[in-house]
Amino acid sequence: MHRAELIALIRQRNTMLCVGLDTDLQLIPKHLLQAEDPIFEFNKQIVDATIDYCVAYKPNIAFYEAFGTKGWIALEKTVEYIRSLNKPVFLIADAKRGDIGNTSKMYARTFFEHMDFDAVTVAPYMGEDSVTPFLEYKNKWVIVLGLTSNKGSNDFQMLRSEDQFLYEHVITKTQQWGTPENLMFVIGATHPEKFKEIRSIAKDHFFLVPGVGAQGGDLNQVCANGMNDDFGLLINSTRQIIYASGGEDFAAVAQSQALDVNLQMKQYIR
Repeated sequence: MHRAELIALIRQRNTMLCVGLDTDLQLIPKHLLQAEDPIFEFNKQIVDATIDYCVAYKPNIAFYEAFGTKGWIALEKTVEYIRSLNKPVFLIADAKRGDIGNTSKMYARTFFEHMDFDAVTVAPYMGEDSVTPFLEYKNKWVIVLGLTSNKGSNDFQMLRSEDQFLYEHVITKTQQWGTPENLMFVIGATHPEKFKEIRSIAKDHFFLVPGVGAQGGDLNQVCANGMNDDFGLLINSTRQIIYASGGEDFAAVAQSQALDVNLQMKQYIR
């Protein structure tokens, strides 16, 4: 998906919402466990309920790898189903890959050729040659881990060298490898005080923002301090939406939750 298409989609649907598809068999409604493929059935109903109220989906690959072949099949079916609806949507493989160049080429092939994802999350710790293979694909995106939402982000990302934190150096350096047309950054909503500063470093890039909702991130602070002239944000919500109900009404409740988030976002999009 082109950057211009993503911006137009946000404007059209009046939302920057990304729905996380972290499908856990221990958390999905129990009646779905009788289905032939419970993971896919859950995803399908969530997608049907929310696709008109979001611009992106983000399956966390670990939740599918954990089930081996069956999990990968459920993921492939999910991607194929979303594409079959013929409604534009930005698909993110939350894989957090990062390895030497030849291995990264195989990871990129997995998600951009074998599976029809628009973007993949990448850990930049191993440097340029671990990231650039993903950037070789036209109209595909790399989402580099910048400042993540987890508590452990303080262990390394907040280390200071001279006049920069490590995460600032990562964001500054990786902009030399990609452009605002193919490079985003993961910036956790649990660091609201950092958004204005990070936006000054990466003025034109999109941010994928996890941590809103169950992790305690504040949507209003993120929007107020993180948006740019092209919106510049994909705000992820997972548990608050997909696990809002554990009953047979889970899809309807998920839709209602997505609408609630949208109402908060609209004031900023307008």
